[in-house]
Order: sequence, then C-alpha cells, then structure tokens
Amino acid sequence: MAFTEVGIDLGTANVLVYIKGKGVVLNEPSVVAVNKDTNEILAVGEEARQMLGRTPANIIAVRPLRDGVISDYDITERMLKYFIRKTCGQSRFFKPRIMVCVPSGVTEVEKRAVREAATMAGGKAVYLMEEPVAAAIGAGLDISKPDGIMVIDIGGGTTDIAVISLGGIVTSASVKVAGDKFDDAIIKYMRKEHKLYIGERTAEEMKMTIGTAYPREEIITQECRGRDLVTGLPKSIEITSREMMEALDEPLQVICDAAHSVLERTPPELSADISNAGIVITGGGALLHGIDKRIEERTGIRVTVAEDPKSCVAIGTGKALNEFDMIEKNSLNQRRPYI
Repeated sequence: MAFTEVGIDLGTANVLVYIKGKGVVLNEPSVVAVNKDTNEILAVGEEARQMLGRTPANIIAVRPLRDGVISDYDITERMLKYFIRKTCGQSRFFKPRIMVCVPSGVTEVEKRAVREAATMAGGKAVYLMEEPVAAAIGAGLDISKPDGIMVIDIGGGTTDIAVISLGGIVTSASVKVAGDKFDDAIIKYMRKEHKLYIGERTAEEMKMTIGTAYPREEIITQECRGRDLVTGLPKSIEITSREMMEALDEPLQVICDAAHSVLERTPPELSADISNAGIVITGGGALLHGIDKRIEERTGIRVTVAEDPKSCVAIGTGKALNEFDMIEKNSLNQRRPYI
C-alpha cells in the first residue's frame, strides 16, 4: 500500500513524521553524521545524535536546522529523503503529498528553501503551514470558530506564539528562544558558577530531569559530570533544581515577555475569549517542569499543557491535509512571483 499524505514537523531538535491512518510513525533527532572526506552520510537521527561531541576528525555530526530554519540545505534535503523513504518506502510511481511546518514569520527565502528541500526529497506536492496553527489542530482545538484561541509552541529553535480565530492567525510572535537556548543557558551557568564545562547532551539531560521553570515542592538533585576549567581534569558535582531554575530564568523571561506582547496586541473581543478558554502550550519545551505556572503567573491567564505536546505539530499537519480550504487560505501557500 502506498501512503500518499504525510505531515512533517521539521524541527530544529527533532523531525516527526505523521502518516494518514497511521499516526506519528517517526520521531528522531534532526542530526546527520557526515564523512568530511567523501561527503557520505554515515548516520541519521538517533544514531547520529549519539555521535555528537564524540566523533573523530574526519566525521562531523551536524544539525542542519538552526533557530527553526534551514542552515544547511544539502544536508536537510538528504535527511528528509532518508526519513520519507524510511516511513513511506521507496517507489518511483507513488510520491507523497507533504505538509511541512515552519515557524510563523519566516521569510520568502526560508519558505522557498523548505518547499524545495521537501520536493527534492520526493514530495509530489508540498504545502507549508505555520506551527501555531498546526499545534492548535494537533491539540484538538477547533480553530474554525470565531473564538480566540492562544497557542504557545515551544520547540527546539523557536517559540511561536499566536492568537488564532476563524482558521487564521490574528496576532503572533516568533522568538528564537526555546529548547536549545535552555541548554545554552545551563552550559553558561555551569561555567560561570561552578567552573565546569559540560556538553550539549549533558545540559539537555539535566534540563529534562531536574530543570524547572517554577519552584518545586521538593528540591531534587542530580550528579553532573564535566571538565574542570581550572585543572582541566574530569569533575563531578551535585546540582539542585533550584540552581536550574536560576540558570533558566533569562530565556524563560523572554518567552513570558513575548506572550505578554501578543496579548497586548490582541483585539479586546478575542482577549475576552482567551481569558475564558485559557492558553494552551505545546512542543517539547512544554514538558519543562512548571513552565505552565510560570507563564500563568506572568499573564494572569490559566495555562494548560496539551496532551502529548511533542507530537501536536506533526498530528496537526497530517490532519490539515484533509482540509484543503484551510491549506489554500493559509498565507504561506499563496505563491508570490519571484522578481
């Protein structure tokens, strides 16, 4: 059987693939390992992520997407081709119809790069969709009604905030502060406060286990291993969740300020709807402990985390393929002439 409709959440940290009738069939890191001498791809996804920071001189493990957009076109195309073949099979005759998610506020050049990469990777027809709209659909919200819905999608490279009504975005903001910046903030904190140098994978692990955006009822600790910047030797120390909250304060403040800014620009009728319905947060960043309480404290509006927040965007892209009126209405698919 040939699958013809595919939704792709082309994320900075992870790529998720949704196939109609099957659900989310793939969730792998957006990492590719390449042999520099031959330009040959050695590994893609989780296998390549295991190589980050551990490769010999002739092999590099790269993340071809940065801050929500393509930074390495060739590697992105090859990565997409690999994932599409892995999930849909290899066929000359059946090419899938693909819906790809992009951050709100992408430029024409960035849209064109995503569309061309997906087409070259084997897409018969490629459509684009803004992440907050897809996230809202994936979270089970009815975006076709004239009621205001506010969604905050915290991914790996960008946080997209939007107020949606009648199937379109009314006001939005996209900030390049999300999961990656959380990891960077932890790395900087460890260098500054403990003179300990840690890698991206260690920072991500700490974020997931003891990271917090709001005071925990019980303080938890974790052993952190890295290189002592004074002696140059391996060192291990205990880190508390309270320290993690201090480390993550700055990037979290940026996200809260962006949400506040969107609310300030929202028409009063829609503001009243949001006040009643609350705010929904999606994306991998929504799993950070207490982030809903942190945003709720800043905005004064009830905040809920969507069910299975990491998959919301991918599910939304797949569901949207059934709604061609919505696809055509979406501004990202109204092609403009290139001059």
